[in-house]
Amino acid sequence: MRSIKTIKDIVGWGLCVGCGACQYVCGRDSIELKNIETVGIRPIFKKSQDENYSECLKFCPGYSIGSTRNPRHSAPVVSDPLIGPTLEIWQGYTSDKDIRYSASSGGAVSALALYCLEKENMEFVLHTGMDENTPWYNKTVQSKSRSDLLSRAGSRYAPSSPCEALALIEDSAKPCVFIGKPCDVAAVSALRKYRPKLDANLGLVLTFFCAGPPCTAGTLSLLKELNIEKQTANAIRYRGKGWPGHFDVSFNDSTENKKITYEESWGKLVQHHRSFRCNLCPDGLGELADISCGDAWHLHDKQNDDPGRSLVLARSKRGLAILHRAMESGYLHLEPSSPTDVIKAQPLTGRRTEIFGRLLAMKTLFMPIPRFAGFPMLKVWMKNPIRVKIKTYLGTLRRLLTRSLWHQKPLNPV
Repeated sequence: MRSIKTIKDIVGWGLCVGCGACQYVCGRDSIELKNIETVGIRPIFKKSQDENYSECLKFCPGYSIGSTRNPRHSAPVVSDPLIGPTLEIWQGYTSDKDIRYSASSGGAVSALALYCLEKENMEFVLHTGMDENTPWYNKTVQSKSRSDLLSRAGSRYAPSSPCEALALIEDSAKPCVFIGKPCDVAAVSALRKYRPKLDANLGLVLTFFCAGPPCTAGTLSLLKELNIEKQTANAIRYRGKGWPGHFDVSFNDSTENKKITYEESWGKLVQHHRSFRCNLCPDGLGELADISCGDAWHLHDKQNDDPGRSLVLARSKRGLAILHRAMESGYLHLEPSSPTDVIKAQPLTGRRTEIFGRLLAMKTLFMPIPRFAGFPMLKVWMKNPIRVKIKTYLGTLRRLLTRSLWHQKPLNPV
């Protein structure tokens, strides 16, 4: 079995998730983040500092993600092997009709962020928004008002690296909100053990259910299929403005928007443009956040003009307390839900049942594998029918071989 010694190996073996935490710690003089359109955001190593790059493994989610079975949970938890530990599970929506309309599901993440700004006296929200100059790219942004959050509501199905800007939270005069993908949150969870000021200033850590973001080539391919020259695009929305919304492109001139349904766009975006590492993720539902939210698929009728609902999972004591205060203040309308509802609503929960077989295929080819301490991967894998186990294992072997993922790639591609 090959071994991982530094984050250079993480990148070379295709295990990087592009969170940006390495640049935050090592600095821009050592690491540049580059959006490689057919791959994703990856670190470009500018100096030979293997010792520092080895230290980055302490918090790199490409290398290790640990489950939340830890002392943050002092109250009894609901712990399901497919969704992880939770203190409470709810479903519902924001009371702000504009945010609900613009957001991806029920607007719970945006509503919680807004509540923290307006009622918890937090400084800003660090999250991801559209790059106005290059709308098929994302950028890390600070939102300080309702108008900021409203303009940036909705999913961004493209690479993002919000951990690159954690210094803004660390240096803030007051606590802040962080919103990122589950893998970004895993990096934050590990980093706060080594950065006490960052830990103190993380007022609330939010995440959303994530199946893995497509690389930029997915968006560009979709634009090409719609006969859109990327230079003519003024803004790109991946969904929202109704539930689940549309892939919607507006233009620099008065040309009418072009759009296709969410279902059409999502299938095309992920078909050939999602990282293999995302298929190994054990935590698509965000165990390491204070609160994780996602669509209540299959619990409500998309064809009946439902304006969208969120599943809301309180994962920590802090998250639970803030969630209750946001509900009491009228920012959220929620009703109790259950692990059964989450599993029914989210096909994403089924991915955890296949990860053990995918890791086994990697081991067969002597590839290094990520560390996923605390996740019940073997337990849920054993419940699969034998045909599913064989299909998962052989399918992963074929993918690794045909995509040449079974060997280490050169660093710093251009």
